[in-house]
Amino acid sequence: MGCLLSTPGDSGGACRMRNPGSIGEVAVFVPGFRIPKGVDFAQSLGDSVPKSLAERIAALRARVVVMVAQETPLSAKPRRRTATRHGGSTLANLLRALEDYLPVLLGLVKDGGRLRDKVRFAWANQEDDAEETVMANAWYEVLSVLHLMSMLCLSQANSMLLPRTAGDSYHQPRVSGESKRTSVDVFLKAAGYLDCAIQHVLPQIPPQSSRRDLPVDLTEGVLRALSLQALGQGVDIQLGMAIDSPKATLAVKRRLACEMAKYWHQAQDYIAQLPLPEGWGKSISSLLDGNLSKQRPLRTISMD
Repeated sequence: MGCLLSTPGDSGGACRMRNPGSIGEVAVFVPGFRIPKGVDFAQSLGDSVPKSLAERIAALRARVVVMVAQETPLSAKPRRRTATRHGGSTLANLLRALEDYLPVLLGLVKDGGRLRDKVRFAWANQEDDAEETVMANAWYEVLSVLHLMSMLCLSQANSMLLPRTAGDSYHQPRVSGESKRTSVDVFLKAAGYLDCAIQHVLPQIPPQSSRRDLPVDLTEGVLRALSLQALGQGVDIQLGMAIDSPKATLAVKRRLACEMAKYWHQAQDYIAQLPLPEGWGKSISSLLDGNLSKQRPLRTISMD
C-alpha cells in the first residue's frame, strides 16, 4: 500500500504530479536571526576557570558577535551567495565561527557546571532589537547558538535555490542540479541542529522556571515546526529531482510524496497551536499553506 498525489477522478491509479518546472524555485522561510550581545566573561567567570580558557571563549564569542552584526543587515533580503576574500560565503564563514565556539561552550557547560549560571547571556531578535532576552543559563546560550546555526543553514539553502541566469541571455534563469542536491544536505543539517536543540538542550532547562522565560522562537513547538519545514523542503527538492529523472521509479516518487505531505501537515499542526506574533506566524503559515495547496489530495492505492 502507498499514497500518491492524485485526484478522486484519476483512473487506474495514475499519478498526476506537480509541474516539474516548479521544482527548485523554492521560497525558504527564514525567521529573523537572533543576535548575540556582548558578554564580559572575565568579570563573570572570575577565577572559576583558567584565564587562558576564559580569554579563548570570550574571543570566539566576540568573533561571532561581530560577524552576526555584519551579516544581519543583509540577511533580510534573499540574495545569491556573496564571495569573501577568504573564499566561500559570509554565511558559511559565520557558520564556521559558531562551529568553533560551540564545542568550547559545551565543554565548560558540562565540566562540572562551572559556567551554567555564572554568565548572563543576552540575545536580541533581528526584527525587533528591543526584544532582548537575558538569562544566566549557559544552556540558553547553547540553545541560541544551535537556533542561529539552523537559520544560517536555511539562508544558505535559500541562496542555493535562487534561479541563476546562464552565460547567454537566451536561457531562462534556472537552479542547477548540483545546487538542488547540495540544498537537500543543507536542509538536513538545519533539521539536525534543531533536533539536537529539542532532544538534548531543552531538557537541560527547567520547564517550571527558566524555560518559561525563553523567547517564543526558542520554544519547543517553534523549533519542531522549523525542523519539519526543513525536512519538508528537503524532500520537496528530492521529489522534484525524482520527477525529472527517468530512472526514478514510481515507488520512489510515491514515498517522497508521502514524506513531504507528512512533514508539511505536521509542521502546520505545530504552528496552529502556537501564539506566534502576527508577522512571524503569518509568514510561516503562508508558506505551509502554499506548499499544502500545491499538493493534490492524497489517497491510498493498492500496489497489486
